Amino acid sequence: MPGLHQLAHEDAEGKLRAVIEVPQGARVKTKWDPKLGAIALSRPLPLGLAYPFDWGFIPGALAEDGDPLDALVLSDAPSWPGVVARVRALGVLRIEQDGEKGRERNDRLITLLEDLDRWGDLSDVRKLPKPMRDQIEKFFLDTTFFTDKNARSRGWAGPAAARRLIRQSVKAFEKGS
Repeated sequence: MPGLHQLAHEDAEGKLRAVIEVPQGARVKTKWDPKLGAIALSRPLPLGLAYPFDWGFIPGALAEDGDPLDALVLSDAPSWPGVVARVRALGVLRIEQDGEKGRERNDRLITLLEDLDRWGDLSDVRKLPKPMRDQIEKFFLDTTFFTDKNARSRGWAGPAAARRLIRQSVKAFEKGS
């Protein structure tokens, strides 16, 4: 049986998938561990921080940092670790950080649950209210504050950049498989 990271990035209808690793409100980072075949505790977040939305990854997609492509899943309520959700890509928060080979990109794909009509016809992360974008950006920078990652934001990009990032990450996964 394949692990969650080996699922196809899209379902049979062509809808993008995200695997939830951390539910909204969690104060610890958990992460899919392919060697264990389970979601494992990674580290606690700094005091006072909690995930604003569900957090996970796009299966079958490998990001530049060597991990599955990160994805924030906007929704009204938390789900559970291991849940596979149909999502729509809204854009990208571009993040650069220190890695094993120097500075590397560790972009965050921003998605919305596919059938969550309460958010209207939102199709571009840049249409979110600026205070919400600012807080999401600050959250991601603050979660790494006490690590050696030295993360920096490189700004926001819309759905076209998200689609390019997904394509590149799927190709990297297929090449590495």
